[in-house]
Amino acid sequence: MFQTTRRRLALWYTTVTAVLLLLFASGFYLYVRETLIERIDDTLNHVVEVVGRSIVIEPVNPHSEGGALRVNVEASFRDNAATGEDDHIDLEWFSPAGTLLWSTLAEPLHIPLHLDNNGETVRVVRGDNGTLGMVARRKEAGEREGGEMKAARSTSQAAKSQSRQTQSSPDSLILRQVTQRIEVGRQVLGYLRVSHPWFEVTKPVRQLVRDLVLGTGLMVAAVAAIGWFLSGLAMEPVRESYQRLKQFTADASHELRSPIAIIQTNVQVALADPNPDPQSQQQHLKVVERLTRRLGRLVDDLLFLARQDSGIVQARCMSVALDGLLQDVLEEQQTLAEAKGIQLGFSVIEPIAKSASHSPLTNQSSSPSMSLSSSTTAIATSQPLTHDCWQTLHADRDQLARLFTNLVGNALQYTPTGGTVMVKLQPLRRSGNALLQVMISDTGVGIPSEALPRLFDRFYRIDQARTQASTVGSGLGLAIAQAIVENHQGTIQIESTLGQGTTVTVTLPQRESALKS
Repeated sequence: MFQTTRRRLALWYTTVTAVLLLLFASGFYLYVRETLIERIDDTLNHVVEVVGRSIVIEPVNPHSEGGALRVNVEASFRDNAATGEDDHIDLEWFSPAGTLLWSTLAEPLHIPLHLDNNGETVRVVRGDNGTLGMVARRKEAGEREGGEMKAARSTSQAAKSQSRQTQSSPDSLILRQVTQRIEVGRQVLGYLRVSHPWFEVTKPVRQLVRDLVLGTGLMVAAVAAIGWFLSGLAMEPVRESYQRLKQFTADASHELRSPIAIIQTNVQVALADPNPDPQSQQQHLKVVERLTRRLGRLVDDLLFLARQDSGIVQARCMSVALDGLLQDVLEEQQTLAEAKGIQLGFSVIEPIAKSASHSPLTNQSSSPSMSLSSSTTAIATSQPLTHDCWQTLHADRDQLARLFTNLVGNALQYTPTGGTVMVKLQPLRRSGNALLQVMISDTGVGIPSEALPRLFDRFYRIDQARTQASTVGSGLGLAIAQAIVENHQGTIQIESTLGQGTTVTVTLPQRESALKS
């Protein structure tokens, strides 16, 4: 599926780029071709202008004034020898009647006159009688039709057929011509036709076409390779997201399947008994009620993570006294700690020197292992804060309560009887920013080093054989804890030694702008 999408993306990227390159190459080709034609036409018109000024005009009858004039061909055109160069400019002089009087060509061109100052392209071929004659005349794109005919043109259908047959013949010749009428007053003295070989355009244009084809082909190939690479980069987050969603769905289905199956079994057993025992029925209902609570917590966790991923979690910001919130959480967990025989402690390290005082939250139980101990320790800071506000931060109280409830609950769950769970709150200052750090340490079974990188993965649980816990969570607690900490622009770290215990460190900024909206 992803490879098909990747190929489509690369193909579309390559196709669009190829079309753009083709349009650019076509435009560039037409621009260069028209520029070459304009240069040749400018050259031909300049030659016509120069030759027109050098023509020697004399009266037909020298003894009469105001009579007819004529052109002295011998004086005006002294050299009629043909040159052997391929790129030379040829001149032809015609009488007012259209008769060829003088030419620099080796052999005359039997081409009818066609007045055109803007230039035209003609193709001449050698006919059956051995003479060069025109078979086609065309105007280049963008040129204007102009001029007038002083001599009849003979372009029959047979000549067109001959053009198709002799297009590739070595005797064919393509010329660019400009024809201009030379006149004095209203008297026409003759016609001057200037011709230039067309290969001055075709030769560079053909080279340009080869270069454009080669360059465009290489560019399209490079774009195709780059498109394939970029489409792979674009698809990588989608592939990872799809794999996470697939794994998440499989894990969620597995987590939901087991309690639903147990509920269904208990209900079926209870309904199948024709003479139900009230005590047995009550036992089945207790199991169903316990599994229903478990399903409720799981659905609640999944809903929170889904909202967090979609960015629709609306944080309710307020000023939260973190020390009071932690005491509330520890009070809620005290019953579980007493049931397991675990000492639950809480200490506060203040930023200014104060005498140590015990919190009134201290449990008066006779067993020290079942008491909630609380103490306050003073530390000195370079920028002391007042005692009234240093433990306060701008945050979502419900999310923080859920965060520390999960962390303290995990510590109690994996700490054996007689162990200790300590919670410590202290202020920090890094790079001028005020922070609050909460450390939750336990003397539990610890976590293997190879499992630490995956602790925040959803539904990830370490082998149940390592712990003596009677119940195992869904594997979403630490994922939710990480989401809450990141939502408050904080950090969470876990350090653990197998067989000795685990320490979870949560650092939260106190500034109001730290909480994501």
